[in-house]
Amino acid sequence: MTRLDRQIAFLMEAERLRKIERSTPIGDGSRPENSAEHSWHLALFALVLSEHAAEGIDLNRVIRMLILHDIVEVDAGDHPIHGKVDEAAKEAAETKAADRLYGLLPEDQGAELRALWDEFEAEVTPEAQFAKALDRFQPPLLNLATDGVNWRLYDVTAEKIEARVGRPIARGAPGLWDWLWPRVNAFFGR
Repeated sequence: MTRLDRQIAFLMEAERLRKIERSTPIGDGSRPENSAEHSWHLALFALVLSEHAAEGIDLNRVIRMLILHDIVEVDAGDHPIHGKVDEAAKEAAETKAADRLYGLLPEDQGAELRALWDEFEAEVTPEAQFAKALDRFQPPLLNLATDGVNWRLYDVTAEKIEARVGRPIARGAPGLWDWLWPRVNAFFGR
């Protein structure tokens, strides 16, 4: 298999991300978003909201992470942020998916892209923290836009939102959390 054959094989597998339906609705509430739309939307968030990241971050690296962060859902599926999930099983399934999917690429390229996925998952670098903050910021925005359709479905409270998404947003983009939290509280009548 040539280098190009391997790259095309990866791209065709990644294309399947369009079929992975998420529980979060699109902004008009007409249907759930898919994982490919989610990744694109987050890359756009990074471009538009980069001034809310730590000074000196590498925006290109953030966008690359966001484009790649959910590729594993091709094999592992999506798990709703407020759903009941066996975290250890989810992590094992995603790691196995990452091994397979990034392993389709030529070795050098697969290692580079896998390293970006690992960096996002570890959430240690300022870039990964900002990327994770955006990943956690977008679903509440869509829930606010759709009168909390998912929050109602999963019996979500303001406290659950703070516990599940507050820390990563506040750590990676504190200004975004400062903007979001009063709106979440208002939604829940607090």
